[in-house]
Amino acid sequence: MDAGSGSGDKAEFFTQGRRWLKALPVKFKANMVAMVRNIRKLGQDDPRRVIHSLKVGLALTLVSTFYYCQPLYSNFGVTAMWAIMTVVVVFEFSVGATLGKGLNRGMATLMAGGLGIGAHHLANLSGHIGEPILLGFFVFLQATISTFLRFFPKIKSRYDYGMLIFILTFSLISVSGYRDDEILEFAQKRLSTISIGGSACAIISTVVCPVWAGEDLHNLIALNIEKLGNSLEGFGDEYFKRTGGEESKDDKKFLEGYKSVLNSKNSEESLANFAAWEPGHGRFPFRHPWKLYLKVGTLARECAYRIEALNGCVNADIQPSSEVGSIIQEACTNLSIESGKALKELALAIKKMVQPSSADSHIENAKSAAKNLKSLLKSGIWEDIDLLKVIPGLH
Repeated sequence: MDAGSGSGDKAEFFTQGRRWLKALPVKFKANMVAMVRNIRKLGQDDPRRVIHSLKVGLALTLVSTFYYCQPLYSNFGVTAMWAIMTVVVVFEFSVGATLGKGLNRGMATLMAGGLGIGAHHLANLSGHIGEPILLGFFVFLQATISTFLRFFPKIKSRYDYGMLIFILTFSLISVSGYRDDEILEFAQKRLSTISIGGSACAIISTVVCPVWAGEDLHNLIALNIEKLGNSLEGFGDEYFKRTGGEESKDDKKFLEGYKSVLNSKNSEESLANFAAWEPGHGRFPFRHPWKLYLKVGTLARECAYRIEALNGCVNADIQPSSEVGSIIQEACTNLSIESGKALKELALAIKKMVQPSSADSHIENAKSAAKNLKSLLKSGIWEDIDLLKVIPGLH
């Protein structure tokens, strides 16, 4: 019985192995098809991603000529690798992010190089015994101060990468100078190659199909306000459909608009930070007030939180009766529709950078609807009714 059981297990094992081998090509084909679909979808969602990838490849190819071309390699040697490394770490999706990283890296390298050379010469004056001690003290001091400065919010938001490069460059130059007498030449070559790599990134990013962070921020704020307008405009109909016993089929679309606004804070702050590095372009001149976009974004999120509270009333278990709903329906629906239209007009005006044409009229209509609703609430027909159950959204 044991022998028969063992042979049966072996046969089952080999059978499963054959099935797995037969299914392997099918699974591989399915995975490849899924991967191709994902790649195509990623490119179709934002074609700028494909262009950005080509731009990075172009920049790396250009700076690689320092290795391929013998006269250039003879001048820079192995330090030419810093140009390639600079392109890899500096080239970002938007112009502002690329310029910010490039300027951070260049200025940090220049400052740290100068201070590192100065520290090396000061340490030389202390003699052979005191030199390593003094160099170690300088490294400790600058690393401690620079790391502490990174905790300041303003420095961290704009110069954090530069502070890291400053710590790295100062340490490399001051420490390597203890064993290498040609420290000045080393620092000069490194600064030159980093400048070349950063310049290649800046030029290609700005000239070849540029992606402006400021423009993305501008469009994001306008789109968020438009989403709020759409959500608010449809709230009245949505609420009274539910109270009338009708189930809406577009609940998910109704929720998606304002929810994306609630989660846009990090994107807005990043884009505003990158936009501050960008030169004047198109409709956005030098010193464009990017910080005001953050204030508008904050107000938009506050509005989204209120819409979220209103949306909770749509799915609330307690709903007003049809008789009560018929009394307040017109005023509530007009209020939500006019408020939504006003927001959409403001969003369009922001996007086109023009004065809003009809937003004022919608705001006045919304105020009028709000007054009508208040008049209804103050009338004597509510004496025997719990208003918190009638209009939970207004609570």
